[in-house]
Amino acid sequence: MAHGALTLDHEPVTGIPHGKLGMWIFLATEIMFFSGFFATLIVMNHANPGLFEETAQKLSWQLALLNTVVLISSSLTMALSILNLERKDTKKFQLFLGLTLLGAFIFLVVKYIEYSGKFALDITPETNVFYACYFLMTGFHGLHVVGGIVPMVWMLGKSFTEAGYTNVGRVEVLGLYWHFVDLVWIFLFPIFYLLYNPTLIIF
Repeated sequence: MAHGALTLDHEPVTGIPHGKLGMWIFLATEIMFFSGFFATLIVMNHANPGLFEETAQKLSWQLALLNTVVLISSSLTMALSILNLERKDTKKFQLFLGLTLLGAFIFLVVKYIEYSGKFALDITPETNVFYACYFLMTGFHGLHVVGGIVPMVWMLGKSFTEAGYTNVGRVEVLGLYWHFVDLVWIFLFPIFYLLYNPTLIIF
């Protein structure tokens, strides 16, 4: 190659792997997206304060608390799966990634139970503005959980093949995504289930 020709041998120029950098950029856009949801919720609450307080008390904070514990635990197991893959401990990688996957499915099952209870009472997004925000934001978050399940299933399945799975970088990128999903729920839980419910006291 001629002297002085442009090459990409120095990439990545940021010192951050491209996949991880791409995920950070993606998550930044997701933060802006969810910020719009939260801003809308605040505006709607100020416009309908009595409605939000009355309606929020009909949500099951117990199921939501269970899902919060499940997701926080899954963040820990995801971190442990990355750690053990780095240590080339395939068995523990499979164990902890499997537990993370299990947590994701438990979250969706609990959310299905919660949604089913509302639909059985003819409560839908069209019922009022609170439920419109509730179903939209928690449903969109649920889609993100599904988005995390897909690569988890693929990576876990690949780890049981003869070739195994050794790409730590991709699991780290998935871990960033999963921690973001957990973080969003940590905001959704108090906003929908605790903030508008003055009768609920958490010590």
